[in-house]
Amino acid sequence: MQKHRGFTLIEIMVVVVIIGILGALIVPSLVGRTDEARVTAAESDLRAIGNALNLYRLDNFTYPSTDQGLEALVSEPGGQPEAKNWNPGGYLPKLPVDPWGNTYIYLSPGAESEYELYSLGADGREGGTGPAADILLSE
Repeated sequence: MQKHRGFTLIEIMVVVVIIGILGALIVPSLVGRTDEARVTAAESDLRAIGNALNLYRLDNFTYPSTDQGLEALVSEPGGQPEAKNWNPGGYLPKLPVDPWGNTYIYLSPGAESEYELYSLGADGREGGTGPAADILLSE
């Protein structure tokens, strides 16, 4: 007859300690990845919007005004400057929002070759550091 032996308390505690050490090493590196992924997604959205703005400019010889805003990439804008050659299919299927649920900021000072496009980051306010920092389209 065989005698079944279970785990001793010491063996169980060693396994729990090993799991705890592994968790302490792995979890912190995974937690920070969420913020990095959101920043990367915002940068990708900004590049896509920037490309759509450049297509708009190719068709209409100017960027939309600040008043016309990014909505000019989705539906035909009114006002000045007039979009005489606006693409009937639009330039974006819909306007994306940043990964934190805020709208992207678009400012056009009126010059044909200039605009500002950015996200206010995780905190939704200007400035900040880390994931709360503003994310600007850089080209």
